[in-house]
Amino acid sequence: MSAAAATAPAGKRPFTQRMLDGVEKVGNKVPHPVMIFLILIGLIIVLSAVFAAIGVQVTYETAAPAPVVAQETYPGGTQQPSLEIPPEEFYHPEVKTHTETTAIKSLLTADGIRFIFTSAVTNFTNFGVVGVILVAMIGVGLAERAGLIGALIRKLVSTAPPWSLTFIIVLVGILSSIASDAGYLVLIPLGAVAFMSVGRHPLAGLAAAFGAVGGTFMVNVLITPVDGIITEITNEAVALADPARKISLTANMFFAIGSTIFLAFLITFITEKVIEPRLGKYTGAVSHEATDVPEAAPVEGDAAPAAQARGLRYAFWGLLAVLAVLLLLSVPPKPWGILRNQVTGSLVENSPLMDSLIFIIMLVFLVCGLCYGAGAGTLKGSAAAMDAITKTFAGLGGLIFMLLVIAQFIAYFNYTNMATVAAVKMADGLERANIGPLWLLIGFILVVLLLDIIIPGVIPKWAIFAPIFVPLFLRLGVAPQTVLAAYRVADSPMNVVTPLMVYLPFIVLLAQKYKKEAGVGTVISLMIPYMLIIAVAWTLFFVVWYLLGIPLGPGAPVELG
Repeated sequence: MSAAAATAPAGKRPFTQRMLDGVEKVGNKVPHPVMIFLILIGLIIVLSAVFAAIGVQVTYETAAPAPVVAQETYPGGTQQPSLEIPPEEFYHPEVKTHTETTAIKSLLTADGIRFIFTSAVTNFTNFGVVGVILVAMIGVGLAERAGLIGALIRKLVSTAPPWSLTFIIVLVGILSSIASDAGYLVLIPLGAVAFMSVGRHPLAGLAAAFGAVGGTFMVNVLITPVDGIITEITNEAVALADPARKISLTANMFFAIGSTIFLAFLITFITEKVIEPRLGKYTGAVSHEATDVPEAAPVEGDAAPAAQARGLRYAFWGLLAVLAVLLLLSVPPKPWGILRNQVTGSLVENSPLMDSLIFIIMLVFLVCGLCYGAGAGTLKGSAAAMDAITKTFAGLGGLIFMLLVIAQFIAYFNYTNMATVAAVKMADGLERANIGPLWLLIGFILVVLLLDIIIPGVIPKWAIFAPIFVPLFLRLGVAPQTVLAAYRVADSPMNVVTPLMVYLPFIVLLAQKYKKEAGVGTVISLMIPYMLIIAVAWTLFFVVWYLLGIPLGPGAPVELG
C-alpha cells in the first residue's frame, strides 16, 4: 500500500479501493508462486485420477492442420535425422475438421507416472517462453546496462507532452502484438521506468503497459502472425455448414483498428482515474534485493548529457544499419528476399521475417546498446559488454527456476485433458441455450472469458470453439467474421489476471523492484480493474458495432447477405 494510502483513514477510502487492497493483502499472504504451482500440480494429479476413474469424456468437432508427410534423412553423416517437408505443405498447412473423443487421463496410472518421470526435461526445453526470455534479454539487458533505455525514456519524457505519456505507452503496448510476446519483455519494464522518471508511481506504468500488452492481444492496426492461423481455422469451420463460403485475412480489420483506438483511450482512462489514485504518490526507491530482474539503469551510472546525446546518435545510426540489413533481406521479391515466404512471397503469412521477430528485437537492442555504450562511454570494450550480458543472465536465475516448475504444471494439465473437457462441456451448454443471436454472442464471449483462465492460448481454444459455434451462428444468419470478432473480444482481457499467464512471474519480479513486499496479490489487485472494465466496455463496443451493422472488414458485413 502506498504511503498516501496508509495515512488516509480507512473508512474514507472508496469501497472498490478497499476491496482491491483486500485482494492485495490476501494475495500476498499466499505462498511463493513456486509453492503455489507445486500445490496445483498435486491437485491436478489427484483430480485427474478421480475424473478418469468415473469415466469423464467428451466428443466434439475440432479443426487442426492435417499431418504432413515427411521423409527422414541424415545430412552430412550426422546421427540425428532431419525431416524433408514439401515446401507447399509446410507453408500452407491444410486445416481439416474431424471428430474427436477426449477422456480425462490419470497421472497416477503407469503411463501417467512414466510421463512424469520421462518428460521433465522436454517439458522445460519445449516451454517456448524460456527461449523467448533468454534470447530477448541478451539485447534488452545489454541496452539497459549500457544506459540506452534510461536515455530513451528521458528523451521521450522531455519531448512528449506530459498528458500523452500514458497514452503513448498504452498504444505502443497494443501494437506490440505484431512482435508476438516481445511487448511483455520490453514494454512493461519501460512503462514502469517512464512513469518513475516523471515522478509518477512506477507500478501504474507497469500496470498500464501490462493491460495494453496482455489485455488487448488479439487486436492491432496491422495483420499479426496469429491472424493467419485463426482465419484458416475459421474457414475450415465455415466449410462444415457452407463449403462455398470463406473469409479473408482482413475480415476483422475495421473492427481491429476501431478496437485498438477505443482500447488505447480506455486503458489510459483506467490508469489515470482508477489505478494511480489508489497507488498514491511514489516515495520509494528502486530495490534490487528482492528481485531477479536486471536493473533498469546502467551499472556505471548516468552518462553526462553531452555523452548521452552522442550515445543516442550512435544508437540511431546502429538502428539504421540494422533496418538497412532487414530491408535488404526482405524487400526484394523471392528468391532474393531471403526473409520472405519462399513459396508465396509474403512478408507476413508464414514468413521467416515473422518467425524471427524475437531475434530481430534482440538484434536491434544489442546493436543499439553497443553503439550507445561506445558513444556515451558506458561500455568500454568487449569485456564490459560481455559482463553486462552475464549479469543480465545471472539476474534471471530465480525466474528460470520458477518457469521450470510452471512448465511441469502446464504439461501435466495438458496431459490430463481437463482443460479440453471443461471447454467442450461449457460450449455444449451454450449451444443448447435457446436464445437469440445477439444474446448467444454475448454468452459466447462470457464462456471464452471464463475458459481463458485455464486455457490462455489463442489457438487451442479457437480450434475447439470454431467448429461448434461458427456453423451454429451461420444457421442463425450471423457471419463467421462476426463470431471471430466476438472471440477476439473474449480472448484477451483475462490474460492479465490468470495465474497461468506465463509472464506473470516475470511481472511480479518487476513489481518487487519498486515495492519490495510485492507479490502475486499486488499484481492481481492492480490488474483486476483493467480486466473488468476492458471486458465489459469492449463487449459493449462489440454489441454497438453489431447493432449498427458496421462492416468488420473489407467486404465483411456483420450479418449474412
